Amino acid sequence: MVIDSCTTPEWQQKIGSQVRSIRLLRNMEQTAVAAQAGISVTALKNLESGKGATIKTLIKILRVYGRENWLNTLAPPIIISPLQMLTLKSKRQRARGKRSEAANIPVVEKNQSEPEAT
Repeated sequence: MVIDSCTTPEWQQKIGSQVRSIRLLRNMEQTAVAAQAGISVTALKNLESGKGATIKTLIKILRVYGRENWLNTLAPPIIISPLQMLTLKSKRQRARGKRSEAANIPVVEKNQSEPEAT
């Protein structure tokens, strides 16, 4: 597994640059993309410049570009095989320890209506 050592600002810059490239390839104005996505132009500018944006903004823009498939690469479904589940399953534990013999003796409560023997 290759782990990219980019910092958060570097990732913001990379994603913003790709979003900007798509917009330019489609020859679209920022105002048109923002209007179609239902976001402000400032939000789009912040995303494209790498200043950050919300996930909601990113999703709306990706839908305008028809790039929802990017989201699947960010959050792929987690698949665990039945064999893996068996190996990961821990031994079932008891809810509590064994009772002692004294704990098994029933407790008889006094009836308050009967007088006490003296």
